Amino acid sequence: MLDDDFKKSTANLKKAVPLMMQNHVAATPANYALWYTYVDNAIPEMNQELDDIIENYGLCPPAAGKQLYDSFVASHSETNMKELKANVEVLVNQVASSMTDTLSDTSHFSDVIDKSFENLERFEDQAMSIEDVTKVVRQLISESKEIRNSTSFLNTQLETAACEIQRLKEQLAEVQQDALFDGLTSLYNRRSFDNDINVLCEAEQTMCLILADIDHFKNLNDTYGHLFGDAVLKGIAKRFQLSSRDGIHAYRYGGEEFAFIVPNKQLRIARQFADSLRRSIEKLSVKDRRSGESIGSITASFGVAELQPGESPESLIERVDKLLYEAKQLGRNRVMPI
Repeated sequence: MLDDDFKKSTANLKKAVPLMMQNHVAATPANYALWYTYVDNAIPEMNQELDDIIENYGLCPPAAGKQLYDSFVASHSETNMKELKANVEVLVNQVASSMTDTLSDTSHFSDVIDKSFENLERFEDQAMSIEDVTKVVRQLISESKEIRNSTSFLNTQLETAACEIQRLKEQLAEVQQDALFDGLTSLYNRRSFDNDINVLCEAEQTMCLILADIDHFKNLNDTYGHLFGDAVLKGIAKRFQLSSRDGIHAYRYGGEEFAFIVPNKQLRIARQFADSLRRSIEKLSVKDRRSGESIGSITASFGVAELQPGESPESLIERVDKLLYEAKQLGRNRVMPI
């Protein structure tokens, strides 16, 4: 029995290694486990998904391979730990955003009090003769001073807490350096994008790259708060996920920027896909929890380019980024090239 298991293992490895090389897969323990399971046909559902990926891309991008490993091969404890880390990251981001908004609100409140304090002092300087009124005014001045001191202390406390949260975020980022997904949006993260684009460009696979950027995102954050900004990112990411079919992968590229790798499609088709995403975002409405108001008029700009023979990832990204910049310059809420 042991001899049979050894022969079977050897035969599977002899099949798996050439397939890994053919698909530009790095020789890591997780990848060996994934491709060993594939050639062993132990999980037919996984094999079907891997076959679909290879049909779309011509190879298996690193992010897709890692996701299959996490879904089908990794132990439940390992998967649960990753989910826990992702949940912690979301929590930390939410608390940090709330803290930033609170700091902004309290700073504004301090400004208002200072203004009121100046007005009251001017009122007192008018030397009004009614003694009782003067006493009331002085009491208001005293209370204003106390409130101002209180908000100043609160600001200091909040700034200290914000620094601690930032430290925790940096620690979490180090722990999660091998993570596959972005904690806030659940899309593939920047690390996944970098790995995938490098492998696909090196293999010179037919593909297009799309970069998208939310228009006036800073204004949304400043007007409605960072928690609302996070809700916008999550709402847009959900639409991107639902729209990404036929092997298209969506990534959170950074901040309010997103990326899409469109395999085996020419520029015309990729541009049509980008425009469908643009129109989908136009219809998006996000509720502001503080006011209960639903905010619309959210738009995004897009740049699209097709990989050229022998082109590097840096060159492709630079071309798409220039097109995205042109879309912004021409008035936003559009796809370039026209």
